[in-house]
Amino acid sequence: MDFELSAEQEAFRRVVREFAESEIAPHTTEWDRDHVFPVDVVRSMGALGLFGLVFPEEHGGAGADFTTLCIAIEEIGRVDQSLGITLEAAVGLGANPIYRFGTEEQRARFLPDLIAGRALGAFALTEPEAGSDAGGTRTKATLDDATGEWVIDGEKAFITNSGTPITSVITLTARTGPGEITALIVPAGTDGLEVLPAYRKMGWHASDTHGLVFNGCRVPADHVLGERGMGFRQFLSILDEGRIAIAALAVGALQACLDHGVRYANERHAFGRPIGANQAIAFKCADLAVLCENARLLTYKAAWLRDTGKPFKTEAAMAKLYATEAAVTATREATQIFGGYGFVDETPVSRLYRDAKVLEIGEGTSEVQRLVISRALGLPVA
Repeated sequence: MDFELSAEQEAFRRVVREFAESEIAPHTTEWDRDHVFPVDVVRSMGALGLFGLVFPEEHGGAGADFTTLCIAIEEIGRVDQSLGITLEAAVGLGANPIYRFGTEEQRARFLPDLIAGRALGAFALTEPEAGSDAGGTRTKATLDDATGEWVIDGEKAFITNSGTPITSVITLTARTGPGEITALIVPAGTDGLEVLPAYRKMGWHASDTHGLVFNGCRVPADHVLGERGMGFRQFLSILDEGRIAIAALAVGALQACLDHGVRYANERHAFGRPIGANQAIAFKCADLAVLCENARLLTYKAAWLRDTGKPFKTEAAMAKLYATEAAVTATREATQIFGGYGFVDETPVSRLYRDAKVLEIGEGTSEVQRLVISRALGLPVA
């Protein structure tokens, strides 16, 4: 077994870390406080090539593997979880469905800007009454034969990257017939598409998240993404990769907690010595190191399975489940290490604590991951 990343991947990690430390870290407190989506920095991430990593060179991408994308998400997420999810969602949920299921015409129209980071795409699956039960989609799309257009009516909830100044396209699932769910492409600004005011969230304050309303929204008949009736299955396959990417985002939070915790334990003095000299604190740091290492191994094993063409559905669920729950634990323990200062908004661990909880919810809750794993064990879980 070889647990080492390639020399190129390690060099890439250093480049992304340097970018994150210099271009993102100095502004995280301000963005978090003011709920600012930093468009210019997102564009800079695009100029660095982060949004095109996994796409072929003929589409303007770098042709890198999925593991390399996970490295980028981890390193951005280590400094700012909001920017980490912006990257993860833009690549895995925004551009990837169009690349995997789109026609050559659809790819040529939308992918160049998405891959270059000049624009962002959104993935509208969740609805007010259909979160974990994604098959409970109520949004409908009816084909108007007279005009050759799909007419979309319904609502979507908690959609990342859907209302930014550079959002260019939204893919969504809608019922197009009895027992039939189809994916459709809706360009931003289409008549009948309403982007609701941004949510005021517990965490991810610098991430763009909106509800969407489709009220007689019309798109041409050729805006079907993939095959008619296959939208649900297509989106579930997208989520398998997304779970690994969310696990990588959680690893970034874990590493940040470990870094901040160890530093503070060495710097903060009480009773005449660093607090890290006390077993109560030292053991917390040790536990953070174990959580981080285990989460990283599960995450990058799942990414390796995906990159080598092996089945990875169950491993993705395991990585997502463990890494995200470990991140929530780590942020709580890191906040405890900081004591009263950890309760102050401007402290990095306070922001991480607020950011981490949603990792157990987005792109499949912990309960859904346990369901996937249970079924893989052969259990008759409904």
